[in-house]
Amino acid sequence: MTSSTFSSVSCLLKDESKILKVKKRNEGKVFVKCSVSTKAQKPQPEVRIGVLGASGYTGSEIVRLLANHPHFGITLMTADRKAGQPFSSAFPHLFTQDLPDLVAIKDADFSEVDAIFCCLPHGTTQEVIKALPKELKIVDLSADFRLQDPSEYEEWYGQAHRAVDLQKEAVYGLTEILRDKVKGARLVANPGCYPTSIQLPLVPLIKANLIQFGGIIIDSKSGVSGAGRGAKEANLYTEIAEGIYSYGITHHRHVPEIEQGLSEAAKSKVTVSFTPHLMPMIRGMQSTIYVQMAPGMTTEDLHQHLKVSYKEEEFVRVLEKGVVPRTHNVRGSNYCHINVFPDRIQGRAIIVSVIDNLGSFTSPCFLNTLVPVNRLKRTCYMT
Repeated sequence: MTSSTFSSVSCLLKDESKILKVKKRNEGKVFVKCSVSTKAQKPQPEVRIGVLGASGYTGSEIVRLLANHPHFGITLMTADRKAGQPFSSAFPHLFTQDLPDLVAIKDADFSEVDAIFCCLPHGTTQEVIKALPKELKIVDLSADFRLQDPSEYEEWYGQAHRAVDLQKEAVYGLTEILRDKVKGARLVANPGCYPTSIQLPLVPLIKANLIQFGGIIIDSKSGVSGAGRGAKEANLYTEIAEGIYSYGITHHRHVPEIEQGLSEAAKSKVTVSFTPHLMPMIRGMQSTIYVQMAPGMTTEDLHQHLKVSYKEEEFVRVLEKGVVPRTHNVRGSNYCHINVFPDRIQGRAIIVSVIDNLGSFTSPCFLNTLVPVNRLKRTCYMT
C-alpha cells in the first residue's frame, strides 16, 4: 500500500504497545483497524455536460458514455419526476459514478454547463431548447429538429413546430455522412434509430448511383426499449412476449426522415416502402433492405463501395462476404454492422444493417466534435 495507490490512508492504533504484546497463539499476527479513502480528486473536465431527461433510456446511455470519459464531466442532470433523487434511484447499475443529483428543469442552473444533451420526448423539446442560453452547444435526441420543413413536421407529428427559427439553424447529425457540418453546428438533431440503420448503407450507394432510387423496400425490427420508458399498455410484457407486432404501416413518423436523407443523396425525390416491427427483445435493431441494382452492377460492387466508404469510420463495419449481421454482436455498443447479399431475383440485392437502438448511435461521434480532433481519438470511451 503506497501513497501513489490511495489519496489518503489513516491507521488507528488504539494501543501500539498492546499490539506488540500479542498472545502466543496469535504470535506473528498484527491486527490493525484502518480507515481508507480511495476517492482521488477528480480533475476539472474540459467540457461540462448537462443531460436533460436523464432518467429515460436514452438519457441513461448518454450518462453511461460520459461518466468515465477523460474529457467530459456531467455537471447537470434533470428529471422532473425524480427531482431531488440521486441518479442511481433511476439506474442502480450506475451508482458508483460521481454524478450530481437529479433536478427539475425549472430549477436547472446552466452556469456550469458548456453543452447539452436533450433526451426529452418528442414535442416537448422545442420550447425547452428555445429557452436555453445561446452559448450552449446542444444535441437533441428527440425528433423535433430532424425534419428541415416545419410543415412536414406538423403533418407527421400532428402539431405545429414552435421553434421554426431554431429549425433553420439545426444540423442533421448523421456524423458519418455529415461530419463537417456537425462540427460547426450549435444545434444538432440526432438521427432516429431506424433512419440511422437505413441511411448508413443506402446513402453511399445512392450517391454513387450503384442502385436505383425507386422500389426500395425496407423491413425493420426493433427492441421494445425503442418506444421509451413511459408506461404504455402496448409495451407490457404480456402484449410483447412470444410474438411480433407490425406497426405504423405506411405512416411511421420516421418515413419523412428516411426519405429526406435519401432524397438529399439522390438530389431527387426518393420514396420508400417502410414497415417497422416490434420484437420481444429489450434492445437491438435490424433493417433488411431490398434494392434494385443499377444496370451492370453486382452485389460485389455494392459491398466493395461500402467497404471503401467506411474504411476510416470506427463505428461502421462492413462485414466479410457471407457473414450475416446479428443484433447480439452490436448490443450495448455504438457499432453498425452491414453486409450485402444477392437476391434470388436477378438484379436485386439484399442489405442487412444492425445497430443497438439504445446506443444513440451518432451522439458519441458528436461528442468528439466538442474537443480538438487532435486531442481525442473517435473511439475514446465510446463503447
